[in-house]
Amino acid sequence: MLSKRLVTILCFAIAAGVVLGVAAAAASAAATLQGAGSTLIAPLEDEWALAWAATSGNTAPVYQPAGSGKGLSEIGAGQVDFGASDGPLSASTTTCPGCFQIPWALSAIGIGWNIPGVHKLNLTGKVLAEIYLGQITNWDSSAITKLNPGEHFPNLAITPLHRTDPSGDSYAFTDYMSSVSSAWSSRVGRGTKPTFPVGPGAQGDSGMVTVMTGTKGSIAYVAVSYLIGHRLAAAGIQNAAGRFEVPNLRNISNAAGAVHSVPADREIHIVNPPKSAKIAYPISTFTYGILRSPDPLGNGPELKSFVQYALGPGQSLGERLDFAPLPSKVLAADNAAAGHIR
Repeated sequence: MLSKRLVTILCFAIAAGVVLGVAAAAASAAATLQGAGSTLIAPLEDEWALAWAATSGNTAPVYQPAGSGKGLSEIGAGQVDFGASDGPLSASTTTCPGCFQIPWALSAIGIGWNIPGVHKLNLTGKVLAEIYLGQITNWDSSAITKLNPGEHFPNLAITPLHRTDPSGDSYAFTDYMSSVSSAWSSRVGRGTKPTFPVGPGAQGDSGMVTVMTGTKGSIAYVAVSYLIGHRLAAAGIQNAAGRFEVPNLRNISNAAGAVHSVPADREIHIVNPPKSAKIAYPISTFTYGILRSPDPLGNGPELKSFVQYALGPGQSLGERLDFAPLPSKVLAADNAAAGHIR
């Protein structure tokens, strides 16, 4: 028979094991990061989540690609560990107490189209603005055909599509339009949910692709990774150097090369870069991680590890989706900010 002393020791050991098991389960649950926001970055978030989980031993973060506006509202309300937005904090009317931003990825907004028989499309910023202002209404307009010699444009009405949800894609697109068109700047301006003068809307990048591919004559601004994923072409957009460039890694990186310093709030605009960026794609954009410190869900160590992975090894995971590596100046500023995550 066991002595009373041994029974007591065993009881304490079992109880301690139960407590440790509960603590381990709680720690495991705490390590499941929650994020929400930008649909543009969703494909890269998926890559980051799986790779970070494999290297860290943590559970992969759960990310809801609900649009930048939703991401900002959820991190602002403390409902997720991180938000993601393609527009900076200054562009949002959502209250986000204690939030700060890091530009953690670099990509572009592509211009897709559905014009039967047209396989290549060049546009200037002025023409693109006039299409979205409802001033150019047909694909065989001379303003378009003279930019595209050798292409046959049908007598087909243009249907410009826009996002209906608060979107960082809309911000980047209208930021570009405002920089190249005074008419656009005065009538519409830049914003995450601007009032578009003409055309139907769709929700999310997936919704934009679905409506565009199902609507002859349509044109749409879409995160370039979604155009790649659906094997859709992107228009060449004339840059300040006068060249028509498409959104590929080299051209996106060239646009970001115009960044010579990073402001304290890490808000960076690279649309319509100067002539010195000779091959820049002019609707390139940084997309932001939106963070709070301390982490509202209490997963500070895991969040810090995930963000540092995204800024480190994770930068190489986006190249096949046209996410270019961040410039060294931006990375340095980001890593300094990430060090404050608790």
